[in-house]
Amino acid sequence: MSDAPLTSAIPVIRPADRTPGLRRRLAAEAAGTFVLVFAVVGTAVFAAGFTGADGMNVGFTGVALALGLGVVVSAYAFGPVSGGHFNPAVTLGLAVAGRFAWRHVGLYALAQLVGAVLATTVLLLIAAGGPHGFLASAQQSGFASIGSGPLSPGGFSIGSVFLVEAVGTFVFVAVILGVTSAGAENAFAPLAIGLTLTMLALVSIPVSDTSLNPARALASALYGGQEALAQVWLAIVPPLIGAAIAGAVIPRVVAPRER
Repeated sequence: MSDAPLTSAIPVIRPADRTPGLRRRLAAEAAGTFVLVFAVVGTAVFAAGFTGADGMNVGFTGVALALGLGVVVSAYAFGPVSGGHFNPAVTLGLAVAGRFAWRHVGLYALAQLVGAVLATTVLLLIAAGGPHGFLASAQQSGFASIGSGPLSPGGFSIGSVFLVEAVGTFVFVAVILGVTSAGAENAFAPLAIGLTLTMLALVSIPVSDTSLNPARALASALYGGQEALAQVWLAIVPPLIGAAIAGAVIPRVVAPRER
C-alpha cells in the first residue's frame, strides 16, 4: 500500500509521481505547527490581557479565533504537502484509524514539536523586548500553558481539565475523520476543522486554557515555569487518549477514505 493516501488529514488530489518526499512533509508539518502555535500563544500572551496588557485584551474569544484561524491558514498553506496534522494527537488518531503510516508517527510528532518550540522561542524573544516586567509576568502566569488550579483561567480541577482536553480532542479528531472521509466536501475541510477548533476552544479555554495539542502544550510549558512543567502531562495524556478513541471508533461511523 502506498504511503500517500495514509498521510492526509487534509485531502489533496495529486499525481502519484508528485507526492512530496518525507523530508518535505516533515518540514511542512514543522512550518504549519509554527504558524499555529505562534498565532494562539502569541495572542494569549500579547493580546488577551492574561499578563495585564491594558488596552489589548481580545479575551477568550480572540484566542479561540486565533487558534481556529491558525489551523485554517496552516492547513491551506502546508496541508497539500504534509496532510496538515500539526498536532501529535491528530497524527496518532489518524494512525489508529488506518489513515496514516505508523512508522512515520514519531517523525511527524518530532517535526511538530520542533515547529512549536521554535514558535514559543520567538515569542519569548519578542516578550523580552516588552515593557519592564512583561516577560516575567508572562512566565509567572505560565506563558499560556495548560493546567489546573493556578494555570486554569477559571480555577478548575485536574479532573475537569483532564475531561475537557480528552473529550475536546476526541471531537476534534472525529470531525477531521468525518470531513476528510469519502463523499465529504473536501475543499472545505480545512475551514470545518478550524471552526471546530474555535468552537472547542470557546468551551475549554476557561477550564484548561486549551491545548488539544501536546506539541503546543510542551512548547508553552518550556517557558512557563515549574508549575507548567509539572502539569504538562494534562495536556499530553488526555488528548492522546481522546484521539486514539476517536481513531478507533469514528471510522465505524463515517465512510472510510478511498485508498
